[in-house]
Amino acid sequence: MYTSIVIAAALFNEGATTRAALDKARKLLSAGGKVTLVHVIDEIPGYVAAAIPQSQISARRKDVEDQLAAIAAEFSDITVEAVIRQGQPSASILGCAQEANADLIMIASHKPGLSDYFIGSTAARIVRHAQVSVLVTR
Repeated sequence: MYTSIVIAAALFNEGATTRAALDKARKLLSAGGKVTLVHVIDEIPGYVAAAIPQSQISARRKDVEDQLAAIAAEFSDITVEAVIRQGQPSASILGCAQEANADLIMIASHKPGLSDYFIGSTAARIVRHAQVSVLVTR
């Protein structure tokens, strides 16, 4: 059983992947344990950010906050904290896991393509660099 689980929250499919991970985490979590949902918003290059109104960026962040809060509310039987980071996904997830003193990181993985073998997917980087156990789901 785990006392602190960090889940990389994917919201591209209405949160179905995140809900499935939370359901698995519920079964793996020790009594009194905590789950941290972390969603990473990629850095926007400066030349692109200059053309995007700040109100649009703020609205997107608020939308992510609302989606994470709604998902967390569905799992009221466990302690769930939502965190939003901005930056490089694997480094942000690993940093959050360290800050949360996590003993398990859960992340979903897509079916790898050829480019993943050369560049590496986020899940692959997490597996290679994590200091704790990693559960990769599909």
